[in-house]
Amino acid sequence: MSAAAVPTAAPAKAAAGQSDYAVELRNVVKRFGKTEIIRGASLAVRPGERVAVIGPNGAGKSTLFNLISGRFGVSSGDIFVHGRKIDGLKPYEINRMGLARSFQVSNLFTRLSVFENVRCAVLWSMGYRYSFWKFLADLRDANDRAEEVLEMIKLDKRRDVLAMNLTYAEQRALEIGITIAGGAGVVLLDEPTAGMSKSETRRFVNLIRDVTVGRTLLTVEHDMGVVFGLADKIAVLVYGEVIAFDTPEAVRANPRVQEAYLGSVLAEQQAASAMGQGH
Repeated sequence: MSAAAVPTAAPAKAAAGQSDYAVELRNVVKRFGKTEIIRGASLAVRPGERVAVIGPNGAGKSTLFNLISGRFGVSSGDIFVHGRKIDGLKPYEINRMGLARSFQVSNLFTRLSVFENVRCAVLWSMGYRYSFWKFLADLRDANDRAEEVLEMIKLDKRRDVLAMNLTYAEQRALEIGITIAGGAGVVLLDEPTAGMSKSETRRFVNLIRDVTVGRTLLTVEHDMGVVFGLADKIAVLVYGEVIAFDTPEAVRANPRVQEAYLGSVLAEQQAASAMGQGH
């Protein structure tokens, strides 16, 4: 890529409302036709908290993320980011308010290098717009920011490799880099460790912990080791309702959570671990 944008004034951000919460859901309902997927979900996440959203398949976790990030509109209820009501806004408008999201399936520019992928994510947040009269190589501030992000996600030594040639774990790391590159203060990660080996998962959890320092994190995750090792709080979603939202210790001990979800999941994972050791 040789053409870039001329820097313009960054889009003006409306002043955030007065709120103690980075993300807040109030009695949110989402229907598809007559089917109610999210049924009066309420959640209040404080700035800087790391929150894991867990629940059985079909509980509505991805739908909840789609509502928060603006891909879906709510049927009723309210969603706020830093005190500003966001339901009804487009995804890019919510992103410009400081909320960024990754998806279950990596979404990269596969024929661009690692560095170029991150730089693309940096440009808009730094005020650059489309132009044929400026070269990307001349944008020192954007290039420096991209290099900083590459160091954060431990891909600086892979900067010139095409994204398509990265390992799966490296592609997931790159996607996180793209997610945080614009300086988002609220980050949503949808099953970030899915498909990884145990060793890759351990390294990736450390990476997530490092890059989300000072940020608010919401993550959907099925690996209970990751959940209990990373989250400050856990939100348990069952049949579209938040049945518990508390510290990992309190959630682990919650009888309703054990009955609805956690006990069976932990038993399954322990059994799988025992089978693996047997081999």
